[in-house]
Amino acid sequence: MAEIIKVYRQCMPKTRFIGKKYDDSDRVNGGFGDKWGEWFSNGWFGLMENQISIKLTAIYEDGDAYIGLMRWKEGEAFEYWIGMFAPEGTNIPDGFGYIDFPKTELGVCWLYGSEGDLYAKEDKCAAKLIEEGYKIIPDEKGAWWFFERYGCPRFTTPDAQGNVILDICHIIK
Repeated sequence: MAEIIKVYRQCMPKTRFIGKKYDDSDRVNGGFGDKWGEWFSNGWFGLMENQISIKLTAIYEDGDAYIGLMRWKEGEAFEYWIGMFAPEGTNIPDGFGYIDFPKTELGVCWLYGSEGDLYAKEDKCAAKLIEEGYKIIPDEKGAWWFFERYGCPRFTTPDAQGNVILDICHIIK
């Protein structure tokens, strides 16, 4: 069972998110795992990393993580993007989209557990952030943005119990 083991605020400077956008019709068995597999088999993360001229962790701590970015707004289609944050103004490879983010405050939750237990816990993390006194905010159009951050080695190297840490980040005030 997944548990939240750490909650904190993190400042993310002005960035450009580069990736590919998916929607609910792209889900297989309720998730986007097949799309992540497509990313790895096609080498798309490597392609994106080649577009970035500086060390990604120079953008901000955890700047080199792979991201599952989500956008939700009542009455509009859910968006799920796979990609990475990059320095503002980074060139976009053909076939990819982007979203420019202003300087942003993140509420970060570290979810600890077996990989299969970590997904679809964004609401649990939002509730924990609110409990800790953070205020989650929508963008200027009323949409809520949040993301899964697959940090290395927290997510990529299981501990002795086989557990990993997945970061869930919400935009806060």
